[in-house]
Amino acid sequence: MKADLDTIKAEYAANFLKDYHNDPQSLASPTILIDRSHWGLLELKGQDRLRFLHNQTSNAIDRLKPGQGCETIFLNSTGRTLDFVTVYAGDDSLLILVSPQRRQFLLELIDRYIFPFDKVEISDLTDNFSIFTLIGTESGQYLQKIAVPEQILTGVQHSHYLLSDPPLRVAVGTGLDIPGYTLIVAASEAGPLWENLIKNGVTPADEQVWEYLRIHQGRPAVDRELTEDYNPLEAGLWRAIVFDKGCYIGQETIARLNTYKGVKQRLWGIKLSQPVPSNTPIILEAQKVGLLTSVLEDFGLGYVKTKAGGEGLKVQIGEATGELISLPFLSHEYPFQ
Repeated sequence: MKADLDTIKAEYAANFLKDYHNDPQSLASPTILIDRSHWGLLELKGQDRLRFLHNQTSNAIDRLKPGQGCETIFLNSTGRTLDFVTVYAGDDSLLILVSPQRRQFLLELIDRYIFPFDKVEISDLTDNFSIFTLIGTESGQYLQKIAVPEQILTGVQHSHYLLSDPPLRVAVGTGLDIPGYTLIVAASEAGPLWENLIKNGVTPADEQVWEYLRIHQGRPAVDRELTEDYNPLEAGLWRAIVFDKGCYIGQETIARLNTYKGVKQRLWGIKLSQPVPSNTPIILEAQKVGLLTSVLEDFGLGYVKTKAGGEGLKVQIGEATGELISLPFLSHEYPFQ
């Protein structure tokens, strides 16, 4: 079954990229299913779990009620980005959806900060669950076909609900600024769920489609836009930062950058005249003003010095010319609108 699904995903990805390149609005018509089970899924339990994660990351975790969720950022002591994650608050635990490359790193990092008096336990659930993302304006209709109640599907961003038969957590949101849902299901039930959705008309896609969408949306990725060279304000992740929440790791640096308008560079979408490799310098008037961090076909993401200019700026990147484009996922002011 997996081989068949992989073949279907690959074939669809090629057609999808061609269609989406010709018409970016084409995403409004199909409903696609992407397997994100290689992402990490960590769980925090214990009565101090909200306070603990609140003190470790950038968002107001201690305000979450069961069934709510949010995006938040792990930072180092100098305010550099370690990972951008999604948190789902349950009745007795917090689920943390982390980037694929950060699963073991964050598991060890969190464990290191749990002191003997903290009533917190961390565990890795990645191998026990599969994670699917259903993308498209009609996603809810397909979930209703597999008996997900309509009232579950109309919640606010990151709200989530646990169905019992089979156990399936349905969360509002896709990790992109595109309508859809994130599904967390036991690994033993993943195959039947995938098949059921496809039989009901959903189109399977693959990781290349996710990469294409995240670049065109502007979602920064670990080891690309999220490294210890950049802070989350530069990365356009103001949406995941609460400035009035008090201390957390890296908070002093982030507060100072915000107070004194100290952001020296920012992440942009870049429309390219032709493909060029990532990590190519961005040049303006013979001076390096930034770096291309991700690229797929003729569109990329890159950091550009704020003093160089903003949206519409024309730059040189290798053999290509580029134009800076604002993207829906990126925000560069507080409060996030």
